[in-house]
Amino acid sequence: MPSQQGSPTVRRLRLGQELRLLRERRRLTGSAAARDLGWSASKVSRIEASKTMPSAEDVESMAKLYRADEAKLDELFGLLRDADQRGWWEDYEDALSEEYTKFLGLEAETVCQRNWEPQVVPGLLQTEDYAREVISALRSIVRFTHSGIQRRVEARMDRQQRVLHRPDPPDVRFVLDESLLMRKFGESSVMRAQMEHLLETSMQPHVSIRVLTMESLHAVNTGGFVHLKCAGFDDVVYLEHLYSGHFVEDRGRVAGYEAAFEYLSAEALDEDESRVLIQRKAMQWRD
Repeated sequence: MPSQQGSPTVRRLRLGQELRLLRERRRLTGSAAARDLGWSASKVSRIEASKTMPSAEDVESMAKLYRADEAKLDELFGLLRDADQRGWWEDYEDALSEEYTKFLGLEAETVCQRNWEPQVVPGLLQTEDYAREVISALRSIVRFTHSGIQRRVEARMDRQQRVLHRPDPPDVRFVLDESLLMRKFGESSVMRAQMEHLLETSMQPHVSIRVLTMESLHAVNTGGFVHLKCAGFDDVVYLEHLYSGHFVEDRGRVAGYEAAFEYLSAEALDEDESRVLIQRKAMQWRD
């Protein structure tokens, strides 16, 4: 079940989606609706795309034009009210990209999440020291300040608490490439603690961690991705890049990523075998 509070990001997207569906059911184009409302076409488009927050008067005017009944109007006002709330991730907007904060907003209402990572331990599984080393490694490229690094570390730790340790945690599945267990960030003690943290986290009932070994068949030539399944909203895939991120929303392509994850998961070790391998790597990270 999704969080009782709900995510304002998801509510904003749902509000825009509902308004677009109401318009389409009346067989009105965006331009025709804008003309009847006395607005610019771009205003209608931006509201439907969740790029502009409508006022209560805007929502009421659109609902009236689209002949929505009282129940639907109450639903729209409820979405508007929830969309106007502040998400925890907005406290870190000074340090995170716009795409990533949107991702965090969607993740807040995720019921199932699939993560494939071939390079570094995923953020949800990182220790604080490992996270600091990973972020600091980018400093010469992205030019983070010391305070900027700390803000990103804080956001990462906060995210873990909000996702993995919330009262209604999502089902989270990870497939990790074996190579990332051997890629050193910081001192050996940092890596050993990170391996031990993976083992501890893997014991949580809603978390699955599987390792794709170097000897495994691997025909999926793609970088890391996160597939999000949200209640009441279409699945999306998030791809993280060096400076920003990208969302895949086309249903066919999202299904392709889902199939890719299932393939990688099938080729990976099972959960118990993965723990044995991670434990072995932890033993290797000795000073």
